[in-house]
Amino acid sequence: MQAHHYSARLAPKKANLVAQMVRGLSVPDAMELLRKTHKKAARLVEDVLRSAIANAEHNFKQDPQTMVIKTVFVNQGTHYRRGTPMARGRVRPLKKYLCHISLTLGFATDEKAKPSIRVSDRKAPTLPKKEETAPKKKPVAKKKTSVPSSSL
Repeated sequence: MQAHHYSARLAPKKANLVAQMVRGLSVPDAMELLRKTHKKAARLVEDVLRSAIANAEHNFKQDPQTMVIKTVFVNQGTHYRRGTPMARGRVRPLKKYLCHISLTLGFATDEKAKPSIRVSDRKAPTLPKKEETAPKKKPVAKKKTSVPSSSL
């Protein structure tokens, strides 16, 4: 039970904030949360969720009220190249980003539903630390100071 919205005229950073809110929620809770959120991304994610609900009812004959949102992906799409005028006839380039929103519905299992994590949100794996030994200290060379000789 999936739905997609490609090339939505919204920056992916802004859409990802709303996507994080609804990840792992049940369908009725997510619909209510999106309905009360005053953001453009909320309207777009709500439309994608409605499409996924319709797909579940029509194509798979499932009751969407018992389903949960398994995954919500927001990926960066292409961008429009625009510009704003500057002094001396120059143009400052602007990029107007588009995003792709993908949503998957599923059923909650006995274990707690785990929301999916985008690859870019994961932390890089860390290598196990080796036993640290005290660094060897190098002898510090003292500066020779010259003593002025008196000519008396």
